[in-house]
Amino acid sequence: MESSGDPKDPSRLGARPEPGQTGELSAGLQPLGLSPRRDGLLYVPASYRKDRPAPLAVLLHGAGGNAHHGIALLKDLADEAGLLLLAPDSRHATWDIIADDTYGPDVTFLDRALRQLFRAGAVDPARLAIGGFSDGASYALSLGLTNGDLFTHVIAFSPGFMAPAAQRGRPRVFVSHGTQDQVLRIDPCSRRLTPLLRRAGYDLRYQEFEGPHVVPPEIARDALDWFLPRAT
Repeated sequence: MESSGDPKDPSRLGARPEPGQTGELSAGLQPLGLSPRRDGLLYVPASYRKDRPAPLAVLLHGAGGNAHHGIALLKDLADEAGLLLLAPDSRHATWDIIADDTYGPDVTFLDRALRQLFRAGAVDPARLAIGGFSDGASYALSLGLTNGDLFTHVIAFSPGFMAPAAQRGRPRVFVSHGTQDQVLRIDPCSRRLTPLLRRAGYDLRYQEFEGPHVVPPEIARDALDWFLPRAT
């Protein structure tokens, strides 16, 4: 059985970018090739260069979704930003902490995917985000705060909750939520979570928008510009 980064703590990711890694990556969308059933996707922008470590965003789909839904959150913006995207499938219908109330197989799989990428390509450890939508946003907050010594940024589009096993590091956090969301209502979700994040000392960007349980293009753009500010 494969284990996560710390066999004593199933919430921990052990993978880390490898200094000086200059591996070749083929541009475009490709499967991870780690599982015959539920796998995941890697998107490599056309501008990727092995001698220039690229920023990376790990993107997590909502309940009942798959890696295509995760990658779609920022795929239209990735080429312009020179951004690597990694989107795993959850092992079951949703993420382990939500389905089983414990960390386990999804952390293990993500750790394998990250190790594979870090061995193959050049990733900038100073620009490494985890994000997601709906259940994926809840999991991104939970896993991102737990592994804040790996992730520098956390992007949560319409999260429902957060359940970090610990608080490590101080990743910056972006949260957005629609005021008309009928799936995960804003009052018991983001309007409850964001004050907790601020009180815990996180650098938080919070944006509400008029709309339902979606990620509008302008919100995706705002999140990307927050993660990777464009030169003016």
